[in-house]
Amino acid sequence: MSKFELSIFDPNTLLPHRAGIAGFALVLSTLKIDGAPISWKITEDTVTLNWDCSDKAALDWLINHAYQIDEGMLNVPALSLSGQGKYTFSQGVTSTFLQHSKQRTLDKTAVMIPFKVDEHEPEILVSHRSMTDCYYLRELKGVFNSKEKFSTSISIKGHHLPGLVECYVNGEYEESPSGFIPLLFLPIACNYYLLQNGRYALVIPEVKNLKSWVYRRRQLSNRSYRDFRSPSAGEAGLRLLLEESLSDNLQLQKVEYCEVYQLGKQPWDGNQSGLKQAVYRVRASSQVLSVYQSAIALFPGKVKITDKGESWLAMSKILPWIAENLVNGKPWYGKFYEFRKSSVNDIKFERKGLTAMTEHLQPHEKTLFDAVQGAFSVFLFGQIKQATSQGRKLDYAQVTDKVIYRLQRPSTQQEFATALVDFLSQFRSKAARGLGREIYAWIHGEEWRKARDLTMLAIATYQGKKKDGATDAEDELVEIPDSESVIEAEDDGYEESL
Repeated sequence: MSKFELSIFDPNTLLPHRAGIAGFALVLSTLKIDGAPISWKITEDTVTLNWDCSDKAALDWLINHAYQIDEGMLNVPALSLSGQGKYTFSQGVTSTFLQHSKQRTLDKTAVMIPFKVDEHEPEILVSHRSMTDCYYLRELKGVFNSKEKFSTSISIKGHHLPGLVECYVNGEYEESPSGFIPLLFLPIACNYYLLQNGRYALVIPEVKNLKSWVYRRRQLSNRSYRDFRSPSAGEAGLRLLLEESLSDNLQLQKVEYCEVYQLGKQPWDGNQSGLKQAVYRVRASSQVLSVYQSAIALFPGKVKITDKGESWLAMSKILPWIAENLVNGKPWYGKFYEFRKSSVNDIKFERKGLTAMTEHLQPHEKTLFDAVQGAFSVFLFGQIKQATSQGRKLDYAQVTDKVIYRLQRPSTQQEFATALVDFLSQFRSKAARGLGREIYAWIHGEEWRKARDLTMLAIATYQGKKKDGATDAEDELVEIPDSESVIEAEDDGYEESL
């Protein structure tokens, strides 16, 4: 008789093992023990297995009930996946665990599958090559001895843990049977995301309670194609944690931490497309998740159509930048100075969402932000008067770029402080009155780069008011500053306070 106890608190397990045990528990929770060649028990932290048959017969029975090929896609009945869910799971596993052609057999000819992403948007077409065979449905080699008992040590490769590379000094990585079994069910516990440029993100959750995780996984397992797309690996990790935080049952222990494997090509190996490029360890507070929840609502993927009538799901350029900052524990607007300067990051089409994100600025950040916007409002007021007197329409983009260049050109703390003080002094507003000490602390302290980011953000997201006082929400309309913010030249309140 064989007996195995797979515990998530075993000191010899790593995060992938614990997630694999959770995936295994999910499969067992959907099977009927009557008539099965094995027996099992699931507690909050342990899966206990017993069987009288050979190890090979027991493991074959478990895998055959865990994985199936359904309509050319790898399917897990325990997940109860929809059509789009089957595609995203199959494509995710094929591009991560089973990325090598030796581990799966696909049709040579791809077919186009239509998916409805949004109710009021046209369908998008995705390419799919049907699966006819894969590692999980084949005879496992190197796992059992001649008596169909587990080998003492079992070799672990990339199809067990994506991105794993053989050590050229010590050879292949090896696991005991207790460590090998969870890795067979690890794909069931992971989330998969298609990133930009053909890269993939594999998200492995931290599991602290098996029963709670199994319950939530059943609720969140049915993913759509929109859920499958992500602009960056960091954003993929935050999305998993956000889904966990929004779970209805507050009594369950939720996932608070995850690891994200970013898989793609490496310059030193052009033959493999799924090598590990980076590992993100993502842990987020409720405040960070609140900011991210607003960001994902403001910068969703949108269905785009080409001149030829072809449609695809375009991803935001701003969302991955925000997610990267949140994952690294920085303010969501961090490095906006560099982001704005990059030629590939044209924020014009997402400016409205970026403006709405400024509601998440902290009070001390809002101080500098409002002061810069107040000065910019005064500057615009003068430009509008000049354009009106000359009988021409104000070129808002041109005058905005002029100010951005003026404040973007300095590269050192001293140069930036001088440029910002000159700008605030030349275009004085009520928004900066009495805030000299606060502004001084921003531009002369250790966080002057954050001040530079806030300054660029304030100008890039400025929106004035219409003549009726309503906020102007259109991106292309000329902004009319609030004339009440203008301080006449003889008002020296700002200069004294600074």
